[in-house]
Amino acid sequence: MLAPVLATGTFLPPTKQFVQNISSHKHFLLNGFEELGELRPVLFIPFFLMFIVALLANSLLIYVIVSQRSLHQPMSILIAGMACVDFCIPVFFVPNMLLNFLFDWKGISLIGCLVQMHFIHFFGTFQSTFLVWMALDRYFAICTPLSYHELMAPEKFLKFIIPLAGRNILLITLIVSLAGKLSFCRNVMNHCFCEHMALVELACGSIAINNLVGLISVFFIPFFDFLFIAASYLMMFSSILRSSSTSVKALHTCITHAMVITLSITVALIAFLSYRIKNSLPAAVRVFFSTMYLLFPSCLNPIVYGIRTTEIRQHMLKTLTHWKHFVQTKSSEIIS
Repeated sequence: MLAPVLATGTFLPPTKQFVQNISSHKHFLLNGFEELGELRPVLFIPFFLMFIVALLANSLLIYVIVSQRSLHQPMSILIAGMACVDFCIPVFFVPNMLLNFLFDWKGISLIGCLVQMHFIHFFGTFQSTFLVWMALDRYFAICTPLSYHELMAPEKFLKFIIPLAGRNILLITLIVSLAGKLSFCRNVMNHCFCEHMALVELACGSIAINNLVGLISVFFIPFFDFLFIAASYLMMFSSILRSSSTSVKALHTCITHAMVITLSITVALIAFLSYRIKNSLPAAVRVFFSTMYLLFPSCLNPIVYGIRTTEIRQHMLKTLTHWKHFVQTKSSEIIS
């Protein structure tokens, strides 16, 4: 989701200077939800179920769009791209988190932590970026319908893809690289996975540059993306209200995307505020919100797009029915 970047921009006061000869930690303990004590392993069940739902729902959505030629339209391809992002995000942190809950495997190396952080934040930025591309698709379809296919042709649309993708790669690589250069005086991270905020607050000395780059990333990725999306949808709804010829389908699609965007903003805001007021919140609550802003959208987005988009819903039902008949046939053959 969007909050992986928001968390990088949270301002942290510089810590006191430590003696220069203190060695920097290279291994860390992920200690999230430690307050639950013996109940901590119970968390395996809900997070495992959400992980399975995210993998299966997004896999089904990707398969249906790729396998059905009638769905090879710009918006469906963008939905498949969003599903790829929603599939990848939990893969990079949930398995380790589940092993942590079940077997108390808490250790992670600095390199492993930085790699995990890079992929979580990198794919997190593309959640808002795909929403920008979807907003552009709807804007062209509603406000310039006669030029829609020309504007959404791959060679034309690349001018919107390359700058935003390059921005995400550059800023996230910079954030992670700067975090990797820090010296760490503590190695117990009150989190279930490596997040920029959780790692940087363990550093010795000043982290002013990390804060500055984090805030710049917040401005140029989620803040810019949501300003662009909001402006696009304002123009779209204005066009819909002024035009009597706009189809119900276009309005229906806009409402679907507006629901997803509203949900993304709400979850990101809760996670961001949970860091800003962390002294007033139990640590377990903060860790819960910062985990759910990654996992919950990965579960919900494929369901929203699968149910609210008629063509995709119909093909998903056909695919599930076909698989059901196939399993029943194979089962009957085995029994007989």
